Amino acid sequence: MPQSSQENENAKEPATTVPESRRIRIFDTTLRDGEQSPGASMNLAEKLEVAQALTELGVDVIEAGFPIASPGDFESVKQIAMTVRGSTICGLARCSDKDIDAAWEAVKHAPQARIHVFLATSAIHREFKLRMTPDEIVERAVAGVRRAAKYCDDVEFSPEDGCRTEHDFLCRVVEAAIEAGATTINVPDTVGYTTPNEIFERFTMLRQRVPNMDKAILSTHCHNDLGMAVANSLSAVAAGAGQIECTINGIGERAGNAGLEEVVMALQTRRDYYHCETRIVTKRLVPTSRLVSKTTGLQVQRNKAIVGRNAFAHESGIHQDGMLKERSTYEIMLPEEVGFAKTDLVLGKHSGRAALADRARTLGFTLTSEQLQSVFEQFKHLADKKKEIYDGDIIALVQNQISGAMDQEWALEEYQVTSGTGRTPSVQVTLRHGDTEHTEKVEQGDGPIDAAFWAVEKITGIELICKDFSVRSATLGRDAIGEVNLEVEHKGRSYRGVGVSTDSVESTILAMLNAINRIIGEKT
Repeated sequence: MPQSSQENENAKEPATTVPESRRIRIFDTTLRDGEQSPGASMNLAEKLEVAQALTELGVDVIEAGFPIASPGDFESVKQIAMTVRGSTICGLARCSDKDIDAAWEAVKHAPQARIHVFLATSAIHREFKLRMTPDEIVERAVAGVRRAAKYCDDVEFSPEDGCRTEHDFLCRVVEAAIEAGATTINVPDTVGYTTPNEIFERFTMLRQRVPNMDKAILSTHCHNDLGMAVANSLSAVAAGAGQIECTINGIGERAGNAGLEEVVMALQTRRDYYHCETRIVTKRLVPTSRLVSKTTGLQVQRNKAIVGRNAFAHESGIHQDGMLKERSTYEIMLPEEVGFAKTDLVLGKHSGRAALADRARTLGFTLTSEQLQSVFEQFKHLADKKKEIYDGDIIALVQNQISGAMDQEWALEEYQVTSGTGRTPSVQVTLRHGDTEHTEKVEQGDGPIDAAFWAVEKITGIELICKDFSVRSATLGRDAIGEVNLEVEHKGRSYRGVGVSTDSVESTILAMLNAINRIIGEKT
């Protein structure tokens, strides 16, 4: 029997009803899980700077570190808890008394503190790593959560390798942890093994089968071993997760974690699908990405979603034609939304300090008067070498100023280099140490850069082993700034250095001095 027009209208109503938007908490673990990336360790000053940037970005929870891991880690978490305001400060701990006590001592100074306890639950971890029975796992998890809950009301529990844990046992552990006082339950894909469909089913299962699940927030923490960390995180949200654990630029152990910038912009751009929102200030995504990249020495690939240099670049003639007619034909987001400038601003040697400061602000950098003066002097020096200066040049100059903001024990005054086919390279370097200049001439090495290494080592008296060396162009063109990133080893410890110049040898010397000043600063 055909439906009436009124019945047809009623039948359509559910399809047109827009679900109420819910807020997803963003839990950033750049300073903890992200720092576990090989070569990405940060000193205290750098961690404080990144933590402050994360707060300005609008991150809900900052996992500042693993306090029991080392005295340095404990101190950095403590200092962040004492100085950073606006986000919950979290410390990680295993389900052991010493870990939990150390975590609380480190985070207790924060107005909003969280203790994050974890214990492996999968069969493979129980058998080979912990050598514990299921009953022992539950008992230790409950004890750990209860001890943390005595210190603070905000306790997160993670069943490590939760996405490979049997459903029945996972439900049992989660229910017990909530009963013991956990307010957030994080189910991690520790080894990046699961798929979007599987994680959706697992989170749905937990919401349906754990009787007290409504008393805690479900969280997801996905690794990227199969390249599905972001997709898995979003699937967990679709299944009811209220928190995403992620890192800036997706850095982290092995293949990394879900990228904060990607999950946030996916939720924002596809709000029509996910019906979720975050408190992230998206215009701070690119500046924060650049800060973390510069601080850790881990470069962002050009085609990285959201924050890569090519994320809003169009070269295809068809794409360009479409963009000129209607921007949305090939762009689903505005570059300004994430912190990119709309277009490159060309500056030259006649530009003033105000124009440079304005452009730096547009690019997401806030400079002190001293920093601006230093960048302006480098800018003028560069303008004498180049006809046009682009955004990429300015970014490189500013980032170099930020990364080199420590006390400059050694500074470059001048250098001369002679090299050629079949000739032994000759380098004369003059460095300033305080009010004294030191000059060394070296005629050895496999080329001018190798010779520069020898000269700087002789002057400073600090021996370095070069472990990694890379040069990249900050902009296009033959006169582009060259940025040198290197990793050196000194007395068994690794240090990073960065230097920028239109001259690759000068960039190398500056990068070496940057690393040497870090070594001296650490000793001091």
